[in-house]
Amino acid sequence: MASVSHYFLLVLVFLDSHAAQPSCLPGCTCSEESFGRTLQCMSITLGKIPRKLPEEFKQVRIENSPLFELPRGSFINMSTLEYLWLNFNNVTVMHLGALEHLSELKELRLEGNKLRSVPWTAFRATPLLRVLDLKHNRIDALPELALQFLVNLTYLDLSSNRLTVVAKSVFLNWPAYQKHRQPGCEAEILSSMVLALHDNPWLCDCRLRGLVQFVKSISLPVVLVNPYLMCRGPLSKAGQLFHETELSACMKPQISTPSANVSIRVGQNVTLRCLVQASPSPTIAWTYPLSTWREFDVLTSSTAEDAALSELVIPAAHLVDRGSYTCVASNSIGRSTCVISLHVQPAQAPPTLHSLFSTSEGNAYIDLRVVKQTVRGIMLEWFVAPDTPEKWFTLYIGSDEARRKEVVHVGPGISTYLVDDLLPGTKYEVCLSLGRQPPRQGRCVVFVTGRDHSGLEGRERLLHTTVILCAVLLAVPVGAYVWAVQAPCSCREWGLRCCPLRRKAPRCPLAVPEHRDVSYRDHTAVCEDGLGHRDAEGEGYEERDEGRDSGPGGMVCASSP
Repeated sequence: MASVSHYFLLVLVFLDSHAAQPSCLPGCTCSEESFGRTLQCMSITLGKIPRKLPEEFKQVRIENSPLFELPRGSFINMSTLEYLWLNFNNVTVMHLGALEHLSELKELRLEGNKLRSVPWTAFRATPLLRVLDLKHNRIDALPELALQFLVNLTYLDLSSNRLTVVAKSVFLNWPAYQKHRQPGCEAEILSSMVLALHDNPWLCDCRLRGLVQFVKSISLPVVLVNPYLMCRGPLSKAGQLFHETELSACMKPQISTPSANVSIRVGQNVTLRCLVQASPSPTIAWTYPLSTWREFDVLTSSTAEDAALSELVIPAAHLVDRGSYTCVASNSIGRSTCVISLHVQPAQAPPTLHSLFSTSEGNAYIDLRVVKQTVRGIMLEWFVAPDTPEKWFTLYIGSDEARRKEVVHVGPGISTYLVDDLLPGTKYEVCLSLGRQPPRQGRCVVFVTGRDHSGLEGRERLLHTTVILCAVLLAVPVGAYVWAVQAPCSCREWGLRCCPLRRKAPRCPLAVPEHRDVSYRDHTAVCEDGLGHRDAEGEGYEERDEGRDSGPGGMVCASSP
């Protein structure tokens, strides 16, 4: 009887001990290890840290899950947790208070996640942390005081991230390293400080000079997991080991130029140069008064490791190009400028008795371009220099459909004009002149509308896809025209055959022109299928009265011939 009672008592004790054990999370396993109770959740669809986890867990291991975020107070009930492994998840965001209440934590492993940055002040809550594994993330920067709260850290893995430049002071401020450097403390350090920095895209310029010197001088108790750190850039340093490279000190840009005053005549080509010495490599830009309208090519090349040459190329200079051109160089250390004065002298041309243009007309600079498209038209904008506020303008608008060109007179102070009711599949040319002068070569734009489609939506798509293409291509110095067409038929067939059933009648009658101007010629359009010249010598002009008020200070009107 006594043996039966003893056996029954053992069964009750066993059942009572198992009843006291908390249930495990669904899909996870719980086990007893030598250091305490462990929770393992492997390859389950866990989107966030479970709330109210039992406090007695010493290790939590969640891996290969879609875990995205570590919010504030994620482990609020786990004050006894010592090992937290969150490897190979999708952790992208770690909040400042994510590690609150983990005062006993000794290991934090976040390998193989998507962290771009780490809230380093969050480690105030983990004074006992000794292992921090952050390899295979996307971390691209380390603040100077990143390690100041990791007072007991002896293992830091930052390998296989996106670090390019790190200051030497980051590791000089490592409390364990500072403790080692104190006199008489060497004997107290029983373990090494392990550091992993390999497989990062190190940019070996002057900003990395301190870290390179630190790596070269590392000795026990600091140990690099892989001491062969390699430069990824710049090109002159790519592939070099830290131990092989020598880096110079950083330097603010210093700019020089062969000539601060340049004089040329109208029509000549000129190249303005500035030589920049700087470390790290500078960003070089040019500023000048008409940069919005006059866009010039800038060529920048490296002449030495810490030197670059920037060239601003001005083809066929005009009087409007004279002025101050500023070369601006900047890097992380500072910014410098250099001003070059360009003087453009008028060309010495023999006077003509029957010139079609006045002196002011011949010396004027006119830039005409397409700046905007609408559902049924385009917006033109022009710039004229020197500025003549009292001057009127004349627009000549023509197409392949009409033999006569519409003539629109634009009042002073206006610099835009809307051309609407464009026909599909048609080549247009718009020219601008001062006063009532006939159009001159080099002051026109050419563009092509696309094929028509049924409905307003198709019409809008027609203009948006084709006119915009022309506007972009026409943003080049006036006189260089590009006619780009994307269609199954040739350029001429596209305008004449591809949409014959939907073409509207021309607005101007096809009558014999009363006025012929031999000074006006159509211009060559560079076409993908080789369309050549078109002679418009016999074309006339039709003046049009818009009767439209275009804002204060100007008006659009027409006059009788």
